[in-house]
Amino acid sequence: MATTADEPPPVPALPEQSQVDVVELDGLVVLNIIRHCQGALPSFVTGQLLGLDIGRTLEVTSCFPFPGKGEDGEQAGEDEDGAEYQMEMMRCLRDVNVDSNTVGWYQSTYFSSFIEESCIETQFNYQENIKNCVVIIYDPSRTRATGMALRAFRLTDAFMGLYREGRFTLSSLAAANLATSDVFQELPIKVRNSHMSSALLLELQDECGIKANAADFQRLELHTNPFLEKQMLLLIECTDDMQQESSKLQNYERNSQRQKAAQQQYLAKKKAEKASKLLKGEEIVDEDLSTNPLFKPIPQLSRLESLLIANQMQAYCQQINQFTGQSFAKLFLMQSLNEKA
Repeated sequence: MATTADEPPPVPALPEQSQVDVVELDGLVVLNIIRHCQGALPSFVTGQLLGLDIGRTLEVTSCFPFPGKGEDGEQAGEDEDGAEYQMEMMRCLRDVNVDSNTVGWYQSTYFSSFIEESCIETQFNYQENIKNCVVIIYDPSRTRATGMALRAFRLTDAFMGLYREGRFTLSSLAAANLATSDVFQELPIKVRNSHMSSALLLELQDECGIKANAADFQRLELHTNPFLEKQMLLLIECTDDMQQESSKLQNYERNSQRQKAAQQQYLAKKKAEKASKLLKGEEIVDEDLSTNPLFKPIPQLSRLESLLIANQMQAYCQQINQFTGQSFAKLFLMQSLNEKA
């Protein structure tokens, strides 16, 4: 169909931005995150991730740490200073032709105990403004026990919708069909180095006499009690917290049942009074039940805390399962070596 000269040509629709499936970290970014988190122990630190998303890959090419927090009384002033610091850092990086696009943030943690409301709120604010952004979690305690503990997460779309509405009642969770594992989505991480960096590493390997295929006997360490004991203690703490949340829910159910019984008793009493007035020929005045405090609905409990606790317990159980699986492999290996000896 031909268009007239007065009609503007149709504007093509912009393609919808696809979600990323892989997080690709530059080797220097990994070193900076580890150095920042290890140097701040035993305190936890955070920082900004910079880069860009290409197709379904999120490339993180730079990062910088956030300033540390002081006393609680100076929180408001420190937030303003922190925002100015971030803007100034990104401006300086832009001036030296470094990627200055925000693609997320990173945080240090202790035995993966990062699933809490403050982390959820921060990541939610990031994903509301930037669709493809992630949080990198580095765990120094697990790194010493099981190797490099660097993981990338983002909030699922189902959880984002519920958190945006602010309703985490039993009915809303059931309607959304949200499981305890549907809070965070973990993305695979790839570490890449430029050709110049790879050449430098090969040169340093020859100069320092580092053997690439040298045996790492620390991986055969059979002493696993400290790690498992700490994991079990953290799991017991989560179980206690879950028990408290369950008690709150039981109290809510009891109060609801008690209120319903009182309402039925009140309505039966009013019905009997109304029947008595009809027999006496007295005038009946309908009562507005909305103003009666007995019919004021009890606010439903938020199940967000219990959802996060259940998610944290699941993370602990996965860590214990992975670690014990590696430990059993070591034990079977040592058993076979002893039999051959």
